[in-house]
Amino acid sequence: MTEPDLDIKTRILLAAKKLFALQGYDGTSVRQICDEAGANVSLVSYHFGGKEKVFDALFEHFFPEHILRMLAAESMSPVEGIRRIVGEVVKFTMTDREMSDIVQLEITLRTNRTATVFQYLDPVWNKVREYLQQGKDQGVFRIESASYAMLQVMGVALAHKRAKHSRFGFDYQDMNTEELAEQTVEFVLRGLGVNSHE
Repeated sequence: MTEPDLDIKTRILLAAKKLFALQGYDGTSVRQICDEAGANVSLVSYHFGGKEKVFDALFEHFFPEHILRMLAAESMSPVEGIRRIVGEVVKFTMTDREMSDIVQLEITLRTNRTATVFQYLDPVWNKVREYLQQGKDQGVFRIESASYAMLQVMGVALAHKRAKHSRFGFDYQDMNTEELAEQTVEFVLRGLGVNSHE
């Protein structure tokens, strides 16, 4: 594959990511993607095999699966596991807002692409549930139910996504990603009954 091939593929992916996040998958045409990318319409079929394959390729290229796989493979205490995964979730949703918006849209709309999204999300949240259950069993987390705690952890980890469109007018530009991740993790751990020095 030549360098120009890689360049045009990347441009198509970046254009699709931007437009899918703004307009949704169904609201975006192949022509709009190509206009945004400065590419010939036939190149989507040539490089990807159609718009659906572009959607799949976005997850292959931009979802931080390698980081999450690495976290899942490491042996960590429940506290450290929750700390690391929740931190990475917040960082991902803040640093790649377009991918994060695509994920949120597809889950909310429950389209035929939602299964693709869950293919990437399920390993992350299953690992969180596993850590919650381990922490409960070990007496590290003071929770009644790992399932209920899971809903609360997810809610806190993704709260800033909802705040973006709230009437309180939160501005992403004013948020420091590292600080938000750190404060979110500390809030989650306190909610699970863990003191910050533990």
